[in-house]
Amino acid sequence: MSRLVIFDCDGTLVDGQAAICDTMDEAFSAAGLAPPDRNEVRRMVGLSLPHALRILAPDASEDEHAAALEAYKAGYRSRRETGILEEPLYEGMKALIERLDAAGWLLGVATGKSDRGLHACLETHGIKHRFVTLQTADRHPSKPHPAMLEEALAEAGVGAADAVMVGDTTFDIDMAIAARVRAIGVAWGYHEPGELIAAGAQGVAETMEQLEEMIGG
Repeated sequence: MSRLVIFDCDGTLVDGQAAICDTMDEAFSAAGLAPPDRNEVRRMVGLSLPHALRILAPDASEDEHAAALEAYKAGYRSRRETGILEEPLYEGMKALIERLDAAGWLLGVATGKSDRGLHACLETHGIKHRFVTLQTADRHPSKPHPAMLEEALAEAGVGAADAVMVGDTTFDIDMAIAARVRAIGVAWGYHEPGELIAAGAQGVAETMEQLEEMIGG
């Protein structure tokens, strides 16, 4: 019987908050908007970029949203291409992924990142080959819509009862519940553990060892 564990990316696999906040500041300035509060930016990580921008700048015009969107994409791409983008894996995550893979788990990612951004991130850390399904905001509605998880299950050939979603935000937990997939939170990301439990997470891991135990059920 196949089993699938699907990870969120930013705030779960990697810590990209500094790059996200810096790029968002630049994108808002380029669009003629006042930069958003950084704590609010961190809380939007995981949503698709257009959805996040609408929440962060609710009074901006469609043209301003469009300008900020394109400036963010260009800024993030420039950081990646010039080698200054910092998206470090959380300590112990690579070893955990290798152990899960060796134990027979199928692995996937469901993220608000773009296809290009996710592939580049996983390739940089030498773990892309570990994943059998990669779902991004380029091809699906924003979290918490369950489309990403539904497609991941279909690609992996695994039923919802044999899958688990691991994430750091209530968007991840809500998405998992909508897809009838078991949800586990992590304490090192961008939403508080109490929020994840209230949203329906089975538990919130504070260490990689706890996360491995929770995934095993």
